[in-house]
Amino acid sequence: MSLYVLGKKVERGLHRVFCEPLIKKAFAKCGKNVRVPQGCEFSGIDNISVGNNVALDSGLKILTTRAKVSIGNDVMFDPNVTIITGDHRIDIPGRPMISLTDKDKLPENDQDVILEGDNWIGANATILKGVKIGLGAVVAAGSLVNHDIPPFSIWGGASQAAEDEVF
Repeated sequence: MSLYVLGKKVERGLHRVFCEPLIKKAFAKCGKNVRVPQGCEFSGIDNISVGNNVALDSGLKILTTRAKVSIGNDVMFDPNVTIITGDHRIDIPGRPMISLTDKDKLPENDQDVILEGDNWIGANATILKGVKIGLGAVVAAGSLVNHDIPPFSIWGGASQAAEDEVF
């Protein structure tokens, strides 16, 4: 076994023993048999609830400030999934978006994301604010999800924007 491989095994072991328990305690709720590997990023970790038998994967990013993220039981994530519960205000003339803070947000700028359970979220999927992914639903790799996914369905691609939205 090379020194590099040995070093990686030691690094993973240290993460599992020291970092993973701290991350789990920081969640609003964390069930049993939850795996949090190295390389996950959480903003607003105290707004994230995780059920039982959940396998997070490296590169997972959950970014939330006010809204809640609820991950049900028996959920699998592939690498590099992103969940974002909010967006920026773009409706204040004369104020650059970059100058606006969380205090400037309106309630509609942040909305909860819910994964009901028994879900599989494919690699590089992005889930945006206000989305509910139904029980038993699958999100294919590389998908953009900005509307609800019905229970026991498979979603792939980019979900359709509502008719009244302008991009």
